[in-house]
Amino acid sequence: MTPMLRKIDRDVKRFRQIVRGVIKKEFRKYLTQGELIGRQGKHIVSIPLPQVEIPRFRFGQKEMGGLGQGEGEAGEALEPQPGTEPGQHILEVEVSLDELAAILGEELELPRIMPRGRRTIPVEKLKYSNIRKVGPETLRHFKRTFRESLKRQVATGQYDPQNPVIVPIREDRRYRSWHVREVPESNAVIVLCMDVSGSMGDQQKEIVRIASFWIDTWLRSQYKNLDNVYVIHEAFAKEVDPHTFYHLRESGGTKISTAYELINQVVDTRFSPESWNVYLFHFSDGENGDSRDTERCMEILRDDLLPKLNLFCFGQVRSSYGGGRFKTDVEEAFPGETKIVTCEIRDKDEIYDAIKRFLGKGL
Repeated sequence: MTPMLRKIDRDVKRFRQIVRGVIKKEFRKYLTQGELIGRQGKHIVSIPLPQVEIPRFRFGQKEMGGLGQGEGEAGEALEPQPGTEPGQHILEVEVSLDELAAILGEELELPRIMPRGRRTIPVEKLKYSNIRKVGPETLRHFKRTFRESLKRQVATGQYDPQNPVIVPIREDRRYRSWHVREVPESNAVIVLCMDVSGSMGDQQKEIVRIASFWIDTWLRSQYKNLDNVYVIHEAFAKEVDPHTFYHLRESGGTKISTAYELINQVVDTRFSPESWNVYLFHFSDGENGDSRDTERCMEILRDDLLPKLNLFCFGQVRSSYGGGRFKTDVEEAFPGETKIVTCEIRDKDEIYDAIKRFLGKGL
């Protein structure tokens, strides 16, 4: 590598360190910005960083006069002219989701997640650890071939220490070969569930979208294979795609049990707990249709969902209509249950603390 390329690499590395430092310094602010969701690519996020342009001289044409020359008479007052250029510029930098997850883990002091129980599946892996006498030339093992040729020439008396030339023949050639082995690999699925009833306004739905984005970012950094399920509910529940989940605007009544019934069905049919680590994050303003439906929710959780889940998190988002009591109902129905985490999110500023509470157990 040339000195110039090495210097460029150092400069790029230094620039990335500066960007990382700026993001960490203002991380709580970035965490509450819904714009990041819209700036998300497949593996990167564009983050706007403020940057003040360094002043510099601009040289004009030679025929222009010097100081105090131009139109107007001596002593004539000058009218102030409005500026046409911004004083500050925004620099957009691309940050990988892995890097954002690392910063999130550092700032919130999140523990690494250890997959529980037998929730791994065997995956076939190719490992080049065998040696064979036949194979493609691209897999020829040079050291093994040289050693076999040397052994043959020494054994037959052809090796000359004064002229140590080793010439392999066809029988000397050795080739790397593979074998298939099964290794355990952890899989996980995140079920993100959001109340889209009329009592959930745009501000509440924005809080849910932002929190869901960061939860997904963190868990994706912990599992090699991660799947997502998006469920919305009002009087009825349905599974949707990510774009619909993050952008939907709906209204209607609330019947939470329909969501839990659907989620239980999805887990049973597609994500067996024997092979998957299952996480459920449910966000709502806590208003349910009636107490009978709440009782049905607790029944589904107790008998069906909780035995299959690594973690169930309920985030109650404060709305302009006030807060419901579903969070209290869950806490009263499952006192001391380690798989359940609840919290209240009153505004965007509390997303930071909610994520730390949800993910702080490392389950």
